[in-house]
Amino acid sequence: MRTSRLALGILALTALLFAPAAPVLAEEVIVSAAASLTNAFDAVKKGFEAAHPGFTVACNYAASGALLRQMESGAPADVFASADQKTMDEAAAKGLIIPASRRDFARNGLVLVVPADSSLGLRDLADLARAGVERISLGNPEIVPAGRYAKESLAAVGLWEALKTKYIYGNNVRQVLDYVARGEVDAAFIFATDARTAGAKVRVVCEAATRTPALYPVALVAPCKKPAAKVFADYLLSAEAQRILGAFGFKKP
Repeated sequence: MRTSRLALGILALTALLFAPAAPVLAEEVIVSAAASLTNAFDAVKKGFEAAHPGFTVACNYAASGALLRQMESGAPADVFASADQKTMDEAAAKGLIIPASRRDFARNGLVLVVPADSSLGLRDLADLARAGVERISLGNPEIVPAGRYAKESLAAVGLWEALKTKYIYGNNVRQVLDYVARGEVDAAFIFATDARTAGAKVRVVCEAATRTPALYPVALVAPCKKPAAKVFADYLLSAEAQRILGAFGFKKP
């Protein structure tokens, strides 16, 4: 009996020692990213996952201000990528990010666009005051960075108040893009990268100069402790990620 028990014990120990290792569970990074990053981050996500087996990325896209509100309400997020500094400043002031992790990773520009088949002949911001221009779309300046930049640009040339009856606000820059691409508005303010994404559906009238540069910061959401989150944030500054971002029209910060 004693020999039998010893044999069973040896067999059990052998099975334990030589059993295949348990598979390493993938670590998922939840990224809350500005709507204007949608196409670029879908590509960045693929590049990151290919370079880091075992890590996966789930992206949540919306207006930067809307993402901030989501995080305030407790929505899960590990990384926050905003389309402006103001929203990230608010996130820092509310203790929603880890300040030391904050870095700028991309830069964009604002443009005035019209539907591809527009016959209004607009050439600059001043032309928006024409009687024939009835609907101008821009993001809601309260939550959409592109809308805030548009407000700044129009205010600089003394048109912000004068054109208020013409504004059609969008909840994010992609909604604004849809309005102009479908010809539902006469003109719109969107990021240069969004105009590039739209291709032949819209036509760029001119750049809309802004005093505030459209710099995109990224930061870890507090109190994130996932190693993969930092790896993803670091990846955004890598040569490969910068190449991908550049392919979608983003410039280096």
